[in-house]
Amino acid sequence: MRVSHLRRAVIVGAVTGATVGMLAAPAWAHVEVSADNPQAGARDVTVTFDGEAESTRSGIVSERVILPAGIRPEDVRLAKAPPGWKLVPAADGYTVAGKALPVGENAVHSIVITHLPADATQLAFKTIETYGDGKVSRWIGVSAAGQPEPDNPAPVLKLKPAAQPAPTSAAPTSAAATPTQDSAPPTASADTSPTPTAAAGQDDGPPVGLWIALASVVVIAAAAVGLVMYRRRTGRMRT
Repeated sequence: MRVSHLRRAVIVGAVTGATVGMLAAPAWAHVEVSADNPQAGARDVTVTFDGEAESTRSGIVSERVILPAGIRPEDVRLAKAPPGWKLVPAADGYTVAGKALPVGENAVHSIVITHLPADATQLAFKTIETYGDGKVSRWIGVSAAGQPEPDNPAPVLKLKPAAQPAPTSAAPTSAAATPTQDSAPPTASADTSPTPTAAAGQDDGPPVGLWIALASVVVIAAAAVGLVMYRRRTGRMRT
């Protein structure tokens, strides 16, 4: 009896522990999201969604994605999707849809987002999957701080912090490169020195008065010589 009771207690404890563990474990999203550059503020980021096929009777025909705050429908373009599937924008996101996929095949599609929000740390993409038989799976639950994981969690993309701009330093200003009043190059100035004149330094030859005086001396000397010669001539004639 004691062994039987002990065995029963062990089994009950094991089942209870497993049940508690399952309840305590976080729920896993059945739509996974990833990105080639999961960084806040990044541009032209390719984001891929992998929607797990859960129905054993019908394939997935569409995935409706509600975009998080900071991303507009016009910032999204389709990069990859199952054959024949098209993207149709909506007011709050988009739907990518087409012919039903084979039963058990995941719905995988990629979009390119022009610009991720620069101040976000994570992005929740609420996704609604629709199957060919009308079944709808809503992966739209967003966990809150201090609260347990929702039963149908939305796929969440974790982001790295935005890249910081490289510090720049102002180029030193060169005094030679920027002329000032004190360093302005010398300019040609007018020559204010007096221009030489005839009286101040230009040699124009002897003055006119000097030439007149010399002429007078010559005339007087010639007259004196003539007078002397005349007297000698008249003296000889008398003798």
